Amino acid sequence: MKGFTPLVVGLLATLAFSWLGLAYIPDLQIGHLEPQSDEEGTDIYPMPRSGMAERGRRVYVANGCFYCHSQQIRADYAAADVDLQRWGAPSPRPKWGDRRSAPRDYIFDRPALIGKTRLGPDLANIGKAAPAEEEAAPPQPAPAGSPGGSPAPANASPPAGNASSSAANAPAGSPGGSPAPANASPAPGNASPPAANAPAQSGAKPPAQPPPATTTASPSQPAASPSPAASPSESPAAYSAAWHHQHLYSPRSLNLDSDMPAYKFLYEKRRIGGQQSADALHLRGDEAPGEGWEIVPTYDAKCLVAYLMSLNQSHPLSEVKSAAAPAGSPAASPAAAQPPAKK
Repeated sequence: MKGFTPLVVGLLATLAFSWLGLAYIPDLQIGHLEPQSDEEGTDIYPMPRSGMAERGRRVYVANGCFYCHSQQIRADYAAADVDLQRWGAPSPRPKWGDRRSAPRDYIFDRPALIGKTRLGPDLANIGKAAPAEEEAAPPQPAPAGSPGGSPAPANASPPAGNASSSAANAPAGSPGGSPAPANASPAPGNASPPAANAPAQSGAKPPAQPPPATTTASPSQPAASPSPAASPSESPAAYSAAWHHQHLYSPRSLNLDSDMPAYKFLYEKRRIGGQQSADALHLRGDEAPGEGWEIVPTYDAKCLVAYLMSLNQSHPLSEVKSAAAPAGSPAASPAAAQPPAKK
């Protein structure tokens, strides 16, 4: 039993040092972090969530979304999270993040929803991937007279180069018009010989002239496009609020390979009373609600989307190095990395 006392002391010392290194010292370092701000105190990050976004966070937790989605961009030495790109958006696709996540990102999260697995993509910066407001707006109808739009009005002026429709209104002496008077004098600056006007004077039909290479559109008649106008996209802009609602209601309507469950219980099917609701989902095929019906999000669904749109860890932090600039950019050149010489 001589060695019993040293054994007990050694075990206690091991536990004490482990607690100091793994619990107490980290709490001193990051347990009392404050939001970062500039000298003027205006650029503050992070900010606590309130209102719909905070309620949406509770909906996110209640439905177990953190089991399949993480909110943590790992450092470049541990993974390639910064280089991963999001599906569902046109190229260049937004990346998962520009920097790794830091403890300061979670100071207002109780608990921090870092996540467990990644059956779905990371959501730490899903709000940053949202399009601009004008890009997320529904497409407007094409102007009258343009390809794909409504027919031009009857009194619209014909396009340039259309000799058949403008023959009746052509001035005297012009192709397709009435013969020019015999004593008509040439216009000032007209260097063409008199023989060139012989067909017009004799009443003979002049040879057809090729249409001009370029025409200038008048205010009443837009210039014709060389190719038919593309039909507006039937899917909402990627990562917009409408996109999130459709993705929650029917994930496979946007991605056939998605294994995400549908959260249709967060939406309500109701009859259209007069005019369709502005929040109604635009679904097609088997997911369409049917004529006279619409599918609208409940308040919990709107809060959940508001929370997703608020997720953004792209703000630069003093303690975290952002992703390096791409090769070939001015910031990546050695000259740009060196400080300017003092004069």
